Amino acid sequence: MTGLRLVRIAAWAAGVGGALGGAYLGLVTGALPVDVGAGRRTRRLGPQAVEITAPREVVFDVVAQPYLGRTPQAMREKLNVLERGSDLVLAEHFTPVAGGRLRAVTVETVRFSRPERIDFRLVRGPVPQVSESFVLSEHASGTRLVYEGRMGTDLWRLGQWWGAAVAARWETAVAASLASVKEEAERRARS
Repeated sequence: MTGLRLVRIAAWAAGVGGALGGAYLGLVTGALPVDVGAGRRTRRLGPQAVEITAPREVVFDVVAQPYLGRTPQAMREKLNVLERGSDLVLAEHFTPVAGGRLRAVTVETVRFSRPERIDFRLVRGPVPQVSESFVLSEHASGTRLVYEGRMGTDLWRLGQWWGAAVAARWETAVAASLASVKEEAERRARS
């Protein structure tokens, strides 16, 4: 094998590796959404439930305020409302990935049905399809907030593998959000 041929093979391998690396980064960050409509598989997200010692209206307001009102400075690294209506918003959500070196961006519609339900629908992200809901119900000591959803991925088993990886991170982010809602709603209820 000649030196020139080895250089060509190395250049080709570097190009392919760079393209694959770029595609992976695009998928992870949501910059390169893949929605080919072939081999669609869906999986369940949740359910996750949290009992909150606060009235349902207070819990609803804690979730809705950053979307329908003014987004607090502390949340601007996680949320940017692109378009705001009375009961529907279009919002970007930011999630740190790769140990905080990268940021995944999802764009979702968020619909508010006061005081019992908030629905999220993915517009752009690392998978082609996600629909989720927060359902709030009253009980003796306050509010029960239940999160459930569905995620769809394309490309058969490859998409199923990717969906499992994304779902694990997604549900971890949701769990952190629910814990934050619980803490803030209970703080407001005590005041």
